[in-house]
Amino acid sequence: MTSKVKEYERIKNNPKNVSFVKLEKLLQANGFDESWPRGGSSHCTFTKGKMIITIPYSKPIKEIYVKHVIEMIEKSEDISDGKRS
Repeated sequence: MTSKVKEYERIKNNPKNVSFVKLEKLLQANGFDESWPRGGSSHCTFTKGKMIITIPYSKPIKEIYVKHVIEMIEKSEDISDGKRS
């Protein structure tokens, strides 16, 4: 099991107290592009195809954002593997 998979499982099993940096690395490792708006915004938008999620840069990230990220990663894996639900 690679460290990326271990980190994904750790975050999935405990979505509380996840730092923005860990979530950012997880999204980037799964092919999401990152964009920060101009003007020093406190939110970052991640996109992959038609999937879009905007996450506030706060400590810790709220659990609901982490759960949405997990759902999006699982959905993108299902699509790429041809396992559409």
